[in-house]
Amino acid sequence: MLDSAFSSILSSESTAASLTSGEFLLCSCASLVLGLVLAFVYMFRHHYNKNFVVTLALLPFIVQMVISLVNGNIGAGIAVMGVFNLVRFRSIPGSAKDIGSVFLAMAIGLATGMGFITLAILFTLIAAIANVVYQLSPLGKVKHTASDKTLKVTIPEDLDYCDIFDDLFEEYATSAELINVKTTNMGSLYQLEYHVSLKDEHMEKRLLDAVRTRDGNLTVSCGRYLPERESL
Repeated sequence: MLDSAFSSILSSESTAASLTSGEFLLCSCASLVLGLVLAFVYMFRHHYNKNFVVTLALLPFIVQMVISLVNGNIGAGIAVMGVFNLVRFRSIPGSAKDIGSVFLAMAIGLATGMGFITLAILFTLIAAIANVVYQLSPLGKVKHTASDKTLKVTIPEDLDYCDIFDDLFEEYATSAELINVKTTNMGSLYQLEYHVSLKDEHMEKRLLDAVRTRDGNLTVSCGRYLPERESL
C-alpha cells in the first residue's frame, strides 16, 4: 500500500493542455495546505516576519503551477530556466533555516506539480516532525552563561591595541577574544570589540574600571554576548 504513495494522480503523458480542472484543483489545494503546514513549522521557535511566512506558504503553489505548465514540454522548461536565471534576489541575507524552508517549499511544489500528492504529504509530515524534534533537542545548541559578555572599548589611535588589555583579561576573565576592530571619529579613535568570559559575573564593574583607567576614560560598554547571525 505504501508503494501507491510513489504514483502520480496525473497520467504519464500529462501536459498543461491535458490537465483536468479536478486534477489542477486537487494539486493546488494540496500545495496550499502543505505550504500552510510548512509555514507553521517554520514559525516554531524562530524569529520571523509576516511577509516571509506568507511567501513561504504560497511558494509550493507557485512552484506547482510552474511545473504543471512545463510538464512534458522541454522547450517551455528551458525557457522557464532562462527566466529564473535572469532574476536577481536583492533581499537581506537569510538564516540557514530560511534557506532550508525555501528548499522544502520548492520540493513540495515539485511533488504536487507532478501529481505525487501522497508523497508530498508524507514528505511534509516527516520534515515537520524532524524539525520539531531537532528544535526541542539539544542538538547544535550553543551554551552561553551570564559570564559571557561583549566588551566594547574606545582607545586613542596612538595606543597599540594588540595586547593593551591582556593583563586585565588574565586577572578578571577566563578567556577573551578580539572579534572586531574599527576606526571612528575621523580615524582618531579605535573601537575594539571583545568576547569576554568573566571568572565571576560580579567582576564586571571592576573590569570596566580597570579598562577605563587604561584607555584614558573613553567610552566603554559591556553587555550580553550575542553570537553572529547564522548563515548557510
